[in-house]
Amino acid sequence: MPDATASVPLSAQLIHLAAAVMLLLSFAMLAQRRLVSLVNLFAAQGATLVGSTLVVAYSTGQHELYLSAAVTSIKVVLLPYVLHRLIRRLSLQWDTETLVNIPTTMLIGLGVVIFAFGLAQPLSELASTVTRSTLGIAMAVVLLSFLMMITRRKAISQVIGFLAMENGLFFAATSATYGMPMVVELGILLDVLVGAFIFGIFFFHIREQFESLELSHLESLKED
Repeated sequence: MPDATASVPLSAQLIHLAAAVMLLLSFAMLAQRRLVSLVNLFAAQGATLVGSTLVVAYSTGQHELYLSAAVTSIKVVLLPYVLHRLIRRLSLQWDTETLVNIPTTMLIGLGVVIFAFGLAQPLSELASTVTRSTLGIAMAVVLLSFLMMITRRKAISQVIGFLAMENGLFFAATSATYGMPMVVELGILLDVLVGAFIFGIFFFHIREQFESLELSHLESLKED
């Protein structure tokens, strides 16, 4: 009986492995309460994304994807460094207050993954690449990141959720469609970098005014 994996190229197997790792890291980020560990998980997710992009670049011969991988590596080194500095300067270590407790959040996350796979199924059938099945995982990563954003109270956790969403979108573009225009990629990266610096300034203003980073304190800014 022939091996079922024999007909699947090694590059496709590696991309599927990267997709599984990214999904596991998304669940780990969803369950993580320690901000330092959350940033480290985000960096690991970015490293997985870089590795997947390199595999796609090598297997398809699209040399521009090597530049994409180099640009994406900023999220593995620069952005985690900036976030770690913010955590140290703001004396933040834990993000214990969530809108929903962690076990319930994880159950909701399982439902989100099932929904993502169902939503991506019709789109996957339209794709012609070997790794089109990874589109469901990429969409699940995006939705899990969005779930993390809406269930956390600390602003810095929500920023990490936003950056993880971009990881999922980029992974969908590189793995399921074998790349997208470089202009779009650079535009997304610029938006992420600008957003990160704006949010950093935003953090310090919240801390200065309210001595806390809980977004619920912003309700005091409502007009009487």
